[in-house]
This record gives sequence, structure tokens and C-alpha cells, in this order.
Amino acid sequence: MPSILFVCLGNICRSSLAEGLARHIADKHGIDITIASAGTSRYHNGEPPCSVSTNLARQHGIDITHQRSTHISEYDLASFSRIIAMDRSNLADLLALGLENVSLLGDYGFNGQEVADLYYEPNRAEEVYGMIEGAVEEIFRKMGFNLA
Repeated sequence: MPSILFVCLGNICRSSLAEGLARHIADKHGIDITIASAGTSRYHNGEPPCSVSTNLARQHGIDITHQRSTHISEYDLASFSRIIAMDRSNLADLLALGLENVSLLGDYGFNGQEVADLYYEPNRAEEVYGMIEGAVEEIFRKMGFNLA
């Protein structure tokens, strides 16, 4: 089964939002795919998504309150079809593990832009949501899924 892992630093803002949004899009289009998220650090292990991401998702009809921060070590990273990093630092950490199935979210329609960290830049929430939504749709298309 195809699968995607979204990765950021703490797995409480960007990657958790991407996981929830990707699941929402997959459900809407009947896409059978495994979707998860994780952090490269253990700073927030077991914590729910931050209030900025939770509220943002809720405003768009998505509930991510059940998700909990997980460290990348909890997964068999090589088993994912794609691992999507939110910024270049996360990308470098993942590539240092020798993974080949890694890319930057911004490579999917956003000229390699990094996703702003809502932990530090909550004022960019709608911009981040739009970027994640557009990139997830592009990822699904590149994986051969029909979004019509």
C-alpha cells in the first residue's frame, strides 16, 4: 500500500497538520493510502498538536486533536513510499540516515520553499495551510491518484 510520512522538528505543528490534511483529502477522494507524521526531535513526544495547528485544522473542518507527537525512530522509514520534510534542516537529518525516499514539501509546486514553523510564526497559519494543501494534492497526483 502506498504511504507518506510527513516530518518536521517536533511533530506538533507542521507535520501533524500535514498528516491531518492529507488524511482529509485522501478520505474525500477515496484514496487508499497510509499517512503518518513524525518529528526529528523528541522534544514533544506524546503531546497533541499545538493549538495553532489544531485551531487552523478545525477552521477547515479537520480534527487533529487525536494525533500525538511521535519520533521518527518509531517507524521503519524505508517502508514509506515517500517521506516529506517540512524544511531543509529536517531534510538534511533524514538524508543523513541514508534514506532515498525523501523530499521537501515545497518541491511539490512551491519551488523548494520551506514550510514556516507555526510554533515560531503563528501569524503565517493560513499561508502554511494553503501551501500544505496544494503540495499534498500535488504529491497525490504524482503518486498517480485522481483528485477529480
